[in-house]
Amino acid sequence: MRYAYAYAALPALLLAGCVSSPPETTTRVVVQPSSQVAERAPMPPPPPQTELVPPPPSSSVSEVWQPGHWNYTGVASNPWTWENGRYVGVPRGANTWVPGQWTRSSTNGWVWVDGHWA
Repeated sequence: MRYAYAYAALPALLLAGCVSSPPETTTRVVVQPSSQVAERAPMPPPPPQTELVPPPPSSSVSEVWQPGHWNYTGVASNPWTWENGRYVGVPRGANTWVPGQWTRSSTNGWVWVDGHWA
């Protein structure tokens, strides 16, 4: 009797190895580094780096220079990294880029305030 159950299950076990599964698909995930590493810093950023602003690219779209700024990384050996300035297209209805800046917070050290169009 004991063997009857084993023989009854045998065809199912044998067929289980014959079932083909769909081929494995590989998903490639590309992670772009964030330009903003941290929004808070315990210390003020270094003075801004001097940037040589290149001539604007020739384009039918109006572009303006957004200056570079410091990002706080929190890494002890190099807590700040410089993000270079760049030209960006002006959105419809906007005319002035107000640069982002690090401002002193009364409770949390220094806080990054994103730039915006005005």
